[in-house]
Amino acid sequence: MDIAHYKELALQKQKEHKQFLASLKKKPPKNLDQLTKEIHEAVFREIDCTQCANCCKSLGPLFTEADIERIAKHMRLKLANFETTYLQVDEDGDKIFKCMPCPFLGCDNLCDIYDVRPKACREFPHTDRKKFYQINHLTLKNTLTCPATYLFIEKLRNKLK
Repeated sequence: MDIAHYKELALQKQKEHKQFLASLKKKPPKNLDQLTKEIHEAVFREIDCTQCANCCKSLGPLFTEADIERIAKHMRLKLANFETTYLQVDEDGDKIFKCMPCPFLGCDNLCDIYDVRPKACREFPHTDRKKFYQINHLTLKNTLTCPATYLFIEKLRNKLK
């Protein structure tokens, strides 16, 4: 998968995508949640995340306390050891990875802790959530990292034209 190509396309369409997403927020179609669900599923039939894993290479998830407890237990580590080894607190007070790419990303682009991965990882790229227009800023940003998000916005724009 040519991640650079998708990023270039997303950069070229940032203004259009921003306007489109803003229009959805102003006046969302009645069937938007159903439509986004269908398009999300269609995109992920086309895109195999393990061919990309750009999110795991460049975006660090926020860790909830439940995430930390679940992963530490899975790894048989004390909470403090897990946090000291893998996490830091950012300027917003959120717990994030000390470094990227994700330390649990294998060389095969598979997640070593997939079954217990953080909530943010499970939900990324958030294109299947209800009222997704509430996170327009995040969706727009994700088009630069995630080819599936770029395709999702393009397919949604075409469907609503």
